[in-house]
Amino acid sequence: MKRISKIYTVSSSELHGKLLSPASKSVMIRAIVAATLARGTSVLLNPSFCDDSISAMKVAESLGAKIKQNSDHVIIEGGNTPLYGSLNCGESGLSLRMFSALASIFDKEMELIGTGSLKDRPLGDLAEPLRAMGVEVTTNKGFLPVKVKGPLRGGRVKINGSLSSQFLTGMLMSLTLIEADSILIVENLKSKAYIDLTLKLMKDFGIDAEHNNYLEFYIPGGQTYRSREYFVEGDWSGAAFLLTAGAIAGQIEASGLDPESKQADKRILEALEIAGARIEHRSKSIKVSRKELNAFQFDVSECPDLAPPLVSLASYCKGTSVLNGIDRLIAKESNRAKTLKEEFEKLGVKIVIEGTQMKILGGMVNGGRVFSHNDHRIAMALAIAALRATAPVSIDGSDCVSKSYPGFFNDLKSTGGNVYETNM
Repeated sequence: MKRISKIYTVSSSELHGKLLSPASKSVMIRAIVAATLARGTSVLLNPSFCDDSISAMKVAESLGAKIKQNSDHVIIEGGNTPLYGSLNCGESGLSLRMFSALASIFDKEMELIGTGSLKDRPLGDLAEPLRAMGVEVTTNKGFLPVKVKGPLRGGRVKINGSLSSQFLTGMLMSLTLIEADSILIVENLKSKAYIDLTLKLMKDFGIDAEHNNYLEFYIPGGQTYRSREYFVEGDWSGAAFLLTAGAIAGQIEASGLDPESKQADKRILEALEIAGARIEHRSKSIKVSRKELNAFQFDVSECPDLAPPLVSLASYCKGTSVLNGIDRLIAKESNRAKTLKEEFEKLGVKIVIEGTQMKILGGMVNGGRVFSHNDHRIAMALAIAALRATAPVSIDGSDCVSKSYPGFFNDLKSTGGNVYETNM
């Protein structure tokens, strides 16, 4: 059943302004885990307070961490003695897969639960590797809830990385804590950049792990996370929508982004350049401005979260744009390939899906009423597509943006976006 609680309406706009990019929830959640595992007190600067980050902090508290949230920093006193047997991951797939591995360290049954779309996301990638390492695992026919009971043992085990790299992240961060060394044989790994992000953060917290061309990962056991002060970098995933909005409807300058970031969605700049947008790299920011946009081809296999803003971009490009690797869009908050086609076609944008390929015929975007499917990236994609639509676009369930980017609509409005909301 559709959950409709708030509607944002966006109409044709001329954007102009500079924004601070939101903090990365991917980095924030990883940092929460590392700080929870560390001895002593860590301080996370520039924190993300989106729904997924808050869910991760609550799980960390259930695992024994003491957390104090402040407006510009979060203090985490590490603790790895679980206080509760139930871990509520909210709607965060990253938290679920990471904490499934971490909870397996303990000789105590832990149940992982979630809400909303997380209940419908398949978990077949995590049960068998955990069982192979001595963990008792039960699921609800491959879905939530998940029950695990360790202790996790070291050794050599295979992991299927085709669905998501998130469980691999959890295993990498957890296996360092047990005494034995481990080797993970990873098949068909997708989103390698997210694993680079994980390994970098682990190293920042004093943990070493190596890999052989992403096929084998070597994790020395008996390591200890070090508490520290840690700056959470800006979010290229959220910024992708801002920068694409600039390419569609004026100009946007985004600050707070690390040009050397390991985040996969930094590749938005590559896609915007191929499409013909004007990109200016400044000392501490990136500015994207509207130019004539042409059809483009882009592979989203390693950066599936870019598909929604790229569909918005393609809607205004002359000709037919092609996105490859869209099979990576199925097991998200919604089946994003199907959802993007359904909702953008309500706005007159023709989309054809053939196997792992999506074709978007650019041209005119009409007004209308659409539904986010309670998927934060779908809501944001529809909003930026509305910026040059022939009539206003109303988006049911718009408040789902709080999952990753609570300030999205306010930021859009502050740069000249014609945005208003209606509570239901």
